[in-house]
Amino acid sequence: MTTYVLLINWTDQGVRNLRESPKRLDASKKALADMGGTFRDFFLTMGDCDIVAVCEAPDDAVMARFALQLGAAGNVRTRTLKAFPESAYREIINSLG
Repeated sequence: MTTYVLLINWTDQGVRNLRESPKRLDASKKALADMGGTFRDFFLTMGDCDIVAVCEAPDDAVMARFALQLGAAGNVRTRTLKAFPESAYREIINSLG
């Protein structure tokens, strides 16, 4: 599985419906699981992002579909980063010659 880091910010609608956020998180976890993925970590954060989630998905298309579904609901905006583990990092750097 591929790892992705989602940088998430609530929209105005999401802030107005903040108390429903835990239910939306549970629904999001189920939606990603139904697509073959999983949440590895979830953090409420201070700073530029309201939430940071670390997820795994079978491929980029699955994660793109998941992120688009999140955004379409209107409660959050997402930025998705594809993450490379340390082993891949070392392999990529070593391949530079």
